[in-house]
Amino acid sequence: MAFPREEYDWRLGKARALMNTHGVDIMLADCAELMTWLTGYAPSETMYRVVLLPKDGEPVYVLRKLDEDPCRRNNLVARIVTFEDHEEPQLAIAGVLRLLGMEKARIGVDFNSYSFTVRSYRRLMELLPQAVFVDLPDASDAFRWIKSGREVEQLAAAAAIADKAMGAIAHDIRAGMSPRDAAAIAARTYLLEGADTGEVGPIVRSSGGHEFLHGGLGNDRLQDGDILHVELIPKIAHYCARLMRPIFIGQPSREMDETARMLISLQDQQIAEMKSGAIASQVDAILRQGLLKSGLRDAFPNVTAYTLGIYNRTPRSSDFSRVLLPTSDWPLETGMVFHLYASAQGLGFSETVVVTEDGGRRLTQFERMLLSSQA
Repeated sequence: MAFPREEYDWRLGKARALMNTHGVDIMLADCAELMTWLTGYAPSETMYRVVLLPKDGEPVYVLRKLDEDPCRRNNLVARIVTFEDHEEPQLAIAGVLRLLGMEKARIGVDFNSYSFTVRSYRRLMELLPQAVFVDLPDASDAFRWIKSGREVEQLAAAAAIADKAMGAIAHDIRAGMSPRDAAAIAARTYLLEGADTGEVGPIVRSSGGHEFLHGGLGNDRLQDGDILHVELIPKIAHYCARLMRPIFIGQPSREMDETARMLISLQDQQIAEMKSGAIASQVDAILRQGLLKSGLRDAFPNVTAYTLGIYNRTPRSSDFSRVLLPTSDWPLETGMVFHLYASAQGLGFSETVVVTEDGGRRLTQFERMLLSSQA
């Protein structure tokens, strides 16, 4: 178990407060991240599955019989009802709602959940014609924007693995090796240090301005003068920290060092302003406008940061439910955690940062510089 029972009781109370605001009798949670946040566990979506949270009483998991044992071992708060693979999940869910006396209830669900398909919605309405389905906007994500102290500790532990893996790559990488070799070093470090899996982020030979950020892993051999872009995304109990650094193969030029220092300086200013109450768009502008004015970027179509937390069996590689953009008119709050990234001229730097009353605090601690395979 990642957390003690009182942590989940706090989370369930937070969810029920939103339910009361919207006047719903029971909440249907089907997004993997939300299910994990509420109970500590979420299975794959091989078949539809949900957590049902009534206003009073314990949550109920409705899921495949095959997933019962891991659910029982990994959740502290929910009782479990199962269905077999030949049974229809929506029929089983409707049956549980009837047993709970909720066939005429106001059922809250996030209509924007990637799991709540039109087909599931229509089928549940057909099976429960007297029920009313009420949209809980952003519920799948908004509960999780502000992290508890225990969650920040979990993210810091994942960040420490990212730091260690980055150090191992920087120490070992040489001309003649490939991005795949670097990924293998990171994956080995992850697993030895206790990460959930060996999954790494984009580790690629850099090219262009910032287009390399979403490149695919390759077998191309690195040569003197190449830049290896390394993004690491280790998870502990599904909590994901992220870290990016460029590694120059050989000796970087003075101009490249200056570019790196500019990126780091602007990002440091951005981190310093990540105080509770700061407006997100203003924090975004520090890096965005700074890079545009410097001439290092002639366009800036992407975000400068996005939220971090649980990444569990999700189709989203990154959580963009809270991002830093010129249109982000909401205030930062203590306990929010972001992946901040700055990129230009083939270089990319990033950190995992938690918002505090006094400014951002880096959870990733790896040295902030352009690394060199000759260092």
